Amino acid sequence: MLVGVVIKGRRMPWALADSLSELAQLAATAGAEVVGSMEQRLDTPSGTYLGKGKLEELKELRAEAPFDTVICDDELTPTQQRNLERAFGEDVKVIDRTALILDIFARHAGSREGALQVELAQAEYLLPRLAGQWSHLERLGGGIGTRGPGESQIETDRQLVGHRIHRMKRELQKVRQQRAQHRQRRTRGGVRTVSLIGYTNAGKSSMLNVLSGAGVLADDQLFSTLDPVTRRVRMPGGENVLVTDTVGFIQKLPTALVAAFRATLEELDEADVLLHVVDISHRNAPEHVDVVERIIKDLRLEAKPRVLALNKADLLDPDFDASTLASVDGATAVLTSAATGLGIGELLAAVADALGPPAAYADEGRAAGQPR
Repeated sequence: MLVGVVIKGRRMPWALADSLSELAQLAATAGAEVVGSMEQRLDTPSGTYLGKGKLEELKELRAEAPFDTVICDDELTPTQQRNLERAFGEDVKVIDRTALILDIFARHAGSREGALQVELAQAEYLLPRLAGQWSHLERLGGGIGTRGPGESQIETDRQLVGHRIHRMKRELQKVRQQRAQHRQRRTRGGVRTVSLIGYTNAGKSSMLNVLSGAGVLADDQLFSTLDPVTRRVRMPGGENVLVTDTVGFIQKLPTALVAAFRATLEELDEADVLLHVVDISHRNAPEHVDVVERIIKDLRLEAKPRVLALNKADLLDPDFDASTLASVDGATAVLTSAATGLGIGELLAAVADALGPPAAYADEGRAAGQPR
């Protein structure tokens, strides 16, 4: 059962119904069967996420549409999650959007680096929620002289998780250093780079395949690929550039994931051009663009040259109004289809224009006396 709440005065990227529809896609990707959804608008946040009346209504719904899991569309506070779990009892599992995304990432992480990044995000998500794991020991009571094994176990678990987080951060720091060395070698060789970015399932992997023949997994599902893939692509003028497919973005992207994938996202910082792939056939395409642009600003990459690949044009209605196309100030937009090859030549030309002449790049490096 999917549950979503809108708090009065709080900005929503788009309608709650659309957000729940995306949550349903995430749930399906994780292997869940969605039996229904519930929406509520509240003036102030609730300690049980839902209001008291809606919570009772949801509990009664189990008789009509049996469910064993409640998935909330926002990241729950530890208190909210604990209160919801108490309200439903042991028969119903309660998770939030963040836990669901982390589960999908864990399923799709193929490399040691990807698994490390997801494990770190999961550990940081779990740490403040450990108290809830030992709620069954609360019957031991509280107060002076009643310190029970539950509290001792919580402290032990916190220490264990803390040690794991510290170890994984050390390992990921080594990964960052290795990536930095690879980037330095590429720079010394005068090889320029383009990073594919975009909302999840916009078709980035398919775009990399059509540009380079990479053969990257390109399933029609959210977060089908997590590990960055780099391939060589020949530009119209003959220059070879490296194009890297990075992890997709999504609204309400967990901050723990952004932090954990720092090593991967640093590839964007070193890119000469960002190729932003947009599913132009999606009803929320403009909102998808806004989400990605906000993350780009959060990463302080807004000054990077960008090209918009308005992908999946083959799925557009013939009467589609081209004036409604998504756009970004200062970025060249090209209508494309990775499935049919539409606009791929024009897209490569736009990327080449954004890169500028190869000679100017080399001269600038020599003038500075060091690789760019």
